[in-house]
Amino acid sequence: MAIAETERIAVPSILSEEQVRFFVEQGYLVVPDLIPPDGVEEIKQDLVKLARGGYPCESLQPVPEGLSDTEVLERILCIHQPHYVSPIMEKYVRHPKICGILSQITAAHLPWWDGSVKCMQSMVFVKPPQFQGQAWHQDEIYIPTRDRSLIGAWIALDDATLENGCLWVVPGSHRKGYLHPQRAHGNPDEFDFAAESYGFDESEAVPVEVKSGTLVFFNGYLLHRSFKNRSEIYRRVLVNHYCNAWSL
Repeated sequence: MAIAETERIAVPSILSEEQVRFFVEQGYLVVPDLIPPDGVEEIKQDLVKLARGGYPCESLQPVPEGLSDTEVLERILCIHQPHYVSPIMEKYVRHPKICGILSQITAAHLPWWDGSVKCMQSMVFVKPPQFQGQAWHQDEIYIPTRDRSLIGAWIALDDATLENGCLWVVPGSHRKGYLHPQRAHGNPDEFDFAAESYGFDESEAVPVEVKSGTLVFFNGYLLHRSFKNRSEIYRRVLVNHYCNAWSL
C-alpha cells in the first residue's frame, strides 16, 4: 500500500551557512532576539494560567485562589508537555522562525536529510531563587533517537546569567556520538537529584549567558549543565525537543 506523503509546511530559512556549520561542529547555537518581548510575556502569563488551573488537566491541580503570580510560581518547578493543553505553548512549539531554524540544523549531519522535523516533548522550567541546577548530562540519554538528531530549542524567558544558573556547554562534545556513563554527583547543594555524566574534560566548558527572547539550540549528545540559582530572580525557560522526522 502506498503511503501518502504528508504535506510539507513552508518555513523561513533564518540561518546563514556559517551558523549551520557552527551548529554541526560545535553542537549548539545561540540566536538572540528570536522571540520578541510581547511573545516572552505571553508565555510567562500562560505559565501562570497553567499553574492556576486555567486549562483542564487532571495531573496539574490548580493552586489556591488569592495567591499572587509570584506565589503561584513558588509552587511550580516544571510542567511537562504543556502544549498538550495550552494553545499558547503549542504556538511556540510550532513557531515559524523556530521551525525554520530546526529545518536547517536538526539533522544537518545526515547526508540524505530533507529538513523534516518532529516534536518529541515540551517542558517549562521554573528555576526559583536558591534552587539547584542540573549536573552534566546529555539529553539523548533520556530520548534516544538512534541517528543522533535530538535537538533542544531552549527559549529564555528571563535573562540567563552566571548568577542565576545559566547553561554551561562543552563545545564539540557531541561529535563522537558517545553517551558518557553516569553516577551520583554527591553535591546536593549545587545540583538536583539527577545523575551526573563523567569521563570527559570539563576544562573546555563555556557559559551561555543570554537575554530573554534568545533561543539556544543544542544537540542531544552535547554535554551541558547548570548551577544553582544564586540570584533573587526566577530563571524561567520553555524548552522543546525535536528530532529528524524519520527517527525511530
